[in-house]
Order: sequence, then structure tokens, then C-alpha cells
Amino acid sequence: MTAAAYLLAINLFVAGIFAIAFGSVAAFQRSSRGAMWLAFSYCLGMVTAVMEFILPYQTDHRPVSLIIAMSFVLALAGCCIGLARHYRQQPPWRLLLVLTGASLIGYLLILDMPRTDLVRGLAYQAPYSVMLLVGAAIILRHRGNGALDYALLTLFIAAGLHFLAKPFIAAVLGSGASPQLYLASSYAAISQTTGAVMLISNGIVLLLIIVRDVMADITARSETDTLSGLLNRRGFEDRADKALSLSLRSGVPAVMVVADLDHFKQINDSFGHAAGDAVITAFGRVLKQVASEHSVIGRMGGEEFAVFIPGANLVAGRLYAETVRSVFSRVALEEHGIDRPVSASFGVSQFRASDRLPDLLRRTDAALYEAKSNGRDRVCIAETETRPSLVAIAIAPREDKVPV
Repeated sequence: MTAAAYLLAINLFVAGIFAIAFGSVAAFQRSSRGAMWLAFSYCLGMVTAVMEFILPYQTDHRPVSLIIAMSFVLALAGCCIGLARHYRQQPPWRLLLVLTGASLIGYLLILDMPRTDLVRGLAYQAPYSVMLLVGAAIILRHRGNGALDYALLTLFIAAGLHFLAKPFIAAVLGSGASPQLYLASSYAAISQTTGAVMLISNGIVLLLIIVRDVMADITARSETDTLSGLLNRRGFEDRADKALSLSLRSGVPAVMVVADLDHFKQINDSFGHAAGDAVITAFGRVLKQVASEHSVIGRMGGEEFAVFIPGANLVAGRLYAETVRSVFSRVALEEHGIDRPVSASFGVSQFRASDRLPDLLRRTDAALYEAKSNGRDRVCIAETETRPSLVAIAIAPREDKVPV
């Protein structure tokens, strides 16, 4: 067995491992939309390697040579589709179809050209390079790229340039007098070596990205309250604790707002649990609509909610609570059978340098309790910076209900 054939066998084995890995991710994590396409892509790469082994035994190389070229083009196209699916983008179907069709026509035209022809070499490698650059464009279009995504982008661009360089390397070293003699050439050994490096590096980075995002998705689901769409208690406490630590290190103010739906048990008893669920969903929507993007919002359980607002002082926290109270008072709930006004009570507390999250929540809960005791449908502030007393904010007049 030649060195190139040995390396080709390694590439075949590695492609199989990655096909199984991505296929397993797709089977066990349905939310990983791109993993199945990537598994399909690596399976096509295996077809390419198998055909390379068969090629030396062919009298007429053209059918097998065409399968080798097109299976690899389709493998790269599948990789582009898998990337787009994973990054929640629409795959560039039309572009990929045009590139695949142009590649097929191009390969048919160059099948009988001399292997030493540089134009033939460039025409043969160009589709691979273009497909990889399409993949790089898909990565660039994704917002929120991290280190792994940029590493994959770099690998795709490098691989695309590598395929354009291969015809010049072949012209210097020679790629065999015929396609059947390719595996016996020094160029084949170099080509399979670089192919192994790209196959392994791209596969590992792709797999790490898939696993990273799958784990993030699992974590997000475990920390999300399915009814309101907000963080659940565990998710809120984890995120709020991190945001609180950041506020402490940076020296910026922060406030905690705790809210509780008024007479919620009566809503469930009078209109049914489906109506109660609709109220919780509507209230969660209002909390998100009014909050800034940096706020941490969670449903702490039942009808109680909490919002941690970094960068806000007590006045801003009170304004947020009053705005939510006012907007929620205008939410139309008649379609859910609720024919009476639904309100909420709020407690607001300023973060202090000595606070831990339980301390801040405890003070804010005390302010909420004061709001409930004073008649509900109001905001109470724990003025911790000046005196320990609790101050009730006057109730704004209720306006006509409007949908949100």
C-alpha cells in the first residue's frame, strides 16, 4: 500500500467517525437541525474515498472519476446546508444548485483533458473552493459568533485557498500519468495529508460548535418557564446572581423588582386554570416588552415574578414597575373569559454593595408585601439608602383596556 493509499484509508475511517458522531447528535437532539446534514456530508466524503480506492482498477476512469468529483462537491454542499440549518439561516438552495450543476458540466468537459494542463486542474478544484467560500459566508452572516465560529471560518477560508493551490503543486510534482496512477504519486501523498488535516480540524471544530449550541439549548430549556417564556426560578437566580456580581465589580447601580398578580386564586377559581395561564402569559409578555435587553426576568413560581435591572437606580426601577402596572391594566383578556380587571402589585429595592441576591430579594419581597397589605395594584419602594421605611406610590387611574 502506498503512503497516499494509507492516508486515504485513515481519511475514510475519520470521515466515518464524524458521520456517526453527527448522526448521533441529530438522533438524540432533534433541535440540532444541521447535524443530520453534516452526517450526510461526511457519508458522501466516505463515498469519495471508496471511489479513490476503486479508481486504479478501472480501465475507463471516467465514470469513477466523475463520481469522485461530484460526491465531494455534494458533500461540501451538504456541509453548507448543515451550517445554514444550524445557524438558523435559510440555506442558499438556488446558489448551491447552480454551483452543483455548473460543477457537473465542468467536470464532463475536462474529463479527457491532459492531467498536466493547469487550466484543467484549476477547473477541477475551483468548485470545491467556491463551496467552501459559500460556507464561510454562511458563518459570517451569523450574529453572535464566538471563538469557535471564527476558528471554523478561518479553516473554511484556508481550505478554499488550499484547493486553489493544489493545481500548482500538481504541476510541480506531477499527479500521475493517468487517474489510475494518482495514488502512486508524491502529489497524492501530500494531497491526502493536507486532506486529513482539514478533515480532522474542520470536523472537530464543527462538532464542538454543535455540542456547544446543543448544551446551550438544553440549559436554556431547563432554565425556562414554559408557560410564561421567562426564566424559571433556577434560571433567574443563576443569571441574576451573575448580573449582580458584575454590577458590584463595575460599581454601577441596580434594582430588583418583584411582582405578584392580585387575587390570582380567585381568577383560577372563577374562570378556570386556562384563563389563569393566559393571565400569566400576558403578564410575562408585558414584563419583557417594557424591560431593557440587559434585564433578567423570571417567574419565581405561581403568580410571582422578579426582574433584576442592572444600570438602573431606584427611580428607574419604580418607573419600570409603574409602566408594567399601567400597561398590564389595559391588557384585554375577555377572549379568555375574564370579564373583570386584573392587576398586579410590585415591590422595588435598590441594590447595595453589601447585598447578596437573597438579601436583595428579601427586601424587595418586604416591599411587595407592603403593596399587597395597602390594597394591591400599586408599587412600594424599600428606600434602603435613606431610611428603612416603605413608601407606597400612588395608584395611577386605570385606563380602557387594550390588547398587547
